[in-house]
Amino acid sequence: MAKNRVTIDYLYSKKHRGEKITRVVLWDYPMALLADSAGVDMILVGDSVGMVILGYPNTIPVTMEEMIHHCKAVTRGRDRCLVVGDLPFMSYEASTDQAVRNAGRLVKEGGVDAVKIEGGQHLAETAYAICKAGIPVHGHIGLTPQRVKQLGGFKVQGKTVQSAVDLFKDASALAEAGCFAITLECAPPILGRLISEGLASVIVISAGSGPDCDGQSVNLYDMVGLTQRASPRFVKRYSEVGSTIKSSIQQFCQETLRGTFPAKEHCYNIESELSAEIRRAIEDMARGSQGTNSRGHE
Repeated sequence: MAKNRVTIDYLYSKKHRGEKITRVVLWDYPMALLADSAGVDMILVGDSVGMVILGYPNTIPVTMEEMIHHCKAVTRGRDRCLVVGDLPFMSYEASTDQAVRNAGRLVKEGGVDAVKIEGGQHLAETAYAICKAGIPVHGHIGLTPQRVKQLGGFKVQGKTVQSAVDLFKDASALAEAGCFAITLECAPPILGRLISEGLASVIVISAGSGPDCDGQSVNLYDMVGLTQRASPRFVKRYSEVGSTIKSSIQQFCQETLRGTFPAKEHCYNIESELSAEIRRAIEDMARGSQGTNSRGHE
């Protein structure tokens, strides 16, 4: 294990000191290397891989095998940060036995440190069962993408008194079940603050739920401009890497068509005498081959 590996205890200590926790969402080895070396506390291998990487319309089609594949890539690229993997839709809802079994796969085969499930009070028993099996659980409430059909779309949650109270109850139930962290997605800032301050035993990560949560999470591909879709309001674009990549590809195509790429410095050059000798040898071989073929048709 690397020195200064981020642990759950370390994250708790940051919450209690009032230090913000950072989390980025990504799905591949090169990005994991960059995020880890940049100093993020957590990486979430989200089932949003379905939309951003695999081209699905939403997260619902994502399978366990796809999640394990991407978790393995990310965990090979991290050295110090904590890695959480999403359990995909219908991999934990049918029964607690199914949930524990698939959570175990994500840890054992995917190499993650914890698993994330979407849902509140109705999943408290499931969260408890996974925790009891020795697997740390990260909850997710508010806008839960796996239930987008039930929610009627990607909508802000907790905008009424009753729905806000229900979300607080959801967070409390997950905390009591043993979740070490909860993502609160797309909720009013007041709710992020009240849940973070009111639940000392759980780390609250904001995904569009204001600045007063214990930490912030952003999709790395959105943050650097690699996604083609419209980004959620809570995403800040720190760079436009996507346009840089597109420009580079266009330049490559143009230079290849003009014959200016590859230039001499991009080639593995040898001495001119050796080049001439290789040419003669291949030409002699070609002439001999042509003669053999001509006799074969006589």
